[in-house]
Amino acid sequence: MRAILLEQFKGKMEVKNVPDPKLSDDNAVIIKIMANGICRSDWHEWMGDWEWVGLFPTLPIIPGHEACGLIEEVGKNVKLFKKGDKVVVPVGLGCCTCPSCQIQNSNNCDTLRIVGFSFNGTFAEYMNFPDADYNLFRLPESLDYVGGAALGCRFQTAYHGVVSRGQVKPGDKVVVYGCGGIGLTAIDVCASMGAYVIAVDIMDDKLELAKKVGAHDVVNARKTNPVQAVKDLTHGGADMSVDALGEAETCLNAILSLRNRGRHVQIGLTTQAEKGNVSLPLDVITAMELSVNGSLTMPKHQYAQMLTHIERGTVSPVKYVTKTVTLDEAPAIIESMTEYKTLGVNVVVF
Repeated sequence: MRAILLEQFKGKMEVKNVPDPKLSDDNAVIIKIMANGICRSDWHEWMGDWEWVGLFPTLPIIPGHEACGLIEEVGKNVKLFKKGDKVVVPVGLGCCTCPSCQIQNSNNCDTLRIVGFSFNGTFAEYMNFPDADYNLFRLPESLDYVGGAALGCRFQTAYHGVVSRGQVKPGDKVVVYGCGGIGLTAIDVCASMGAYVIAVDIMDDKLELAKKVGAHDVVNARKTNPVQAVKDLTHGGADMSVDALGEAETCLNAILSLRNRGRHVQIGLTTQAEKGNVSLPLDVITAMELSVNGSLTMPKHQYAQMLTHIERGTVSPVKYVTKTVTLDEAPAIIESMTEYKTLGVNVVVF
């Protein structure tokens, strides 16, 4: 089969012919990939980031983690899926037996596996997917394959972040820093739930897209002080802030944009510049009684809630798709993320 192979961090990624995957065990399935989103996490992997949180793949590896497709082969222990089923690949896989999985926090699994980091991912014609009954879910009938790919890592992660960790509610004033895939989803979901949403970025084209998916106001942080702008627009500060990018500046500004007892949700993971260590205004957090919440992927039990939201048409990952490309075009697009050149969600169609 054809697949992108990452053989050296920051090195040239190429599409190569590699052996077709085989079932890893009787609980796995083989999926024929039909579409796959290109995520900034793919750029982080190419850069060699995230060793400090245990996300450091053994090379060579096939990256990619935002896919949907058709089941081609089923392990004999798999009961919930059959050949021909249309499925969406979640980014994080739980084991189903550890204490976290037992209380439905599969995204905090003691042995959490990340597709494309822990094992070969989805920039390929086929993939082996382990523990299918516990982790895999079906493609909603309202979505085609491109929409299903956009439902991958970014949509799931942002949905969990603002709904479960941020507890967004009608009437909230929300500011989202970073208008990539996660930021756009956060904006869409918060607006659909009755929140007033401000989008912050440094590129006007991304801010224009943010308005199209639900942002009520936008702030270009290159042209104005974003913290002051948010405080002016909200008459004192936001009830909830989201850092969808993961840089020291965006994290700090997001927290400083809050009003008393505001809630911050940190979704973006940092780069080599920070290596996970960001200075925070601790006295401000204490004095204003702010809450700082980390958020990682999405637990299995929340899929049904998310899919119901999509089926009702109140949110739609298709809105974020700006471009479809071939597998051969994907490596250059990943590299271009160094200059933040991508707009919305780019999806590889097989």
